[in-house]
Amino acid sequence: MPPSPPDMRLAAITGGTGFLGRYIVAALHRAGFRVRMLVRQDPVHPLLAECRPELVLGDLRDAQALARLVEGADCVIHAAGLIKAVDRVTFFAVNEGGSAALGQAVAAHAPGARLLVLSSLAASQPHLSHYAASKRAGEEAAIAGFARGDWVVVRPPAIYGPWDRETLSLFKAAAGPLVPVMGGPQARIAMIHAADAAGAVAALAMPGGPRARIFALCDGVAGGYDWSTLLDCAADAVGRRALRVRMPLVLLRAAGLGGSLRAALTGRATMLTWAKSREISFPDWSVASQELPPDTLWQPRISLSAGFMETARWYREQRWL
Repeated sequence: MPPSPPDMRLAAITGGTGFLGRYIVAALHRAGFRVRMLVRQDPVHPLLAECRPELVLGDLRDAQALARLVEGADCVIHAAGLIKAVDRVTFFAVNEGGSAALGQAVAAHAPGARLLVLSSLAASQPHLSHYAASKRAGEEAAIAGFARGDWVVVRPPAIYGPWDRETLSLFKAAAGPLVPVMGGPQARIAMIHAADAAGAVAALAMPGGPRARIFALCDGVAGGYDWSTLLDCAADAVGRRALRVRMPLVLLRAAGLGGSLRAALTGRATMLTWAKSREISFPDWSVASQELPPDTLWQPRISLSAGFMETARWYREQRWL
């Protein structure tokens, strides 16, 4: 494939080698951007087969690499961050410290660029966990470092799709024989397919878009889903129905505490911790319709049932499921 013409808009991105990041890079390419990525090594991956991004070797601690990343960019997308860590200090060092460093780099080397910070819906409830608090702090640090008006924050809800290893556990559990139901009967969880989330980021990256706004995303069902609906869709996708057992909150918290103790003793990050159990048990991860990007700018395309079917099919083809 020939290199991209130099007169195309340039999008610089951190976190482009992550699960959602790869989808974003592909979406930016389809939207007509040249893409420059901050990477630790060459990101060979099927999702990037159609685009040939420019690579900058380094990480968020490397000021010179950040300067090379953002120089001349029309849009800078900050998608890097930790979703699990051994402790609060580690979460904040990356999710807040890295965001501050990038914001400062954009202010110094690409002051005319549009800055898009990819956060998480968890940032709307920073008291729940170290992760949630660090994502809120990361939003604020990036904006403060940039110190200009042309920024936008995007808070996706739970993201799923092919290549995702985190949601894989939901499909495995749905296949049985027993599946724990971790949320209460009133719990609501907004969802979005990775391709739709990436499409929203690419749309918001365009110059002239909304400024100084925080947007949530979802698949069109802003009120979210209860656990029964999520498990029904997962069961339909895998073709089996496991026996459902509601997990008491005390057991969820005990499992989280065990995860935190293992992380402290081994120094290895784990997803389910005491703080994460507070996130999981929070009853309302829905979004408000007024928090979504304008319909004229972006609309989701993939329903939960269709997205789960596609994802389960991909898992089976890859023998992950």
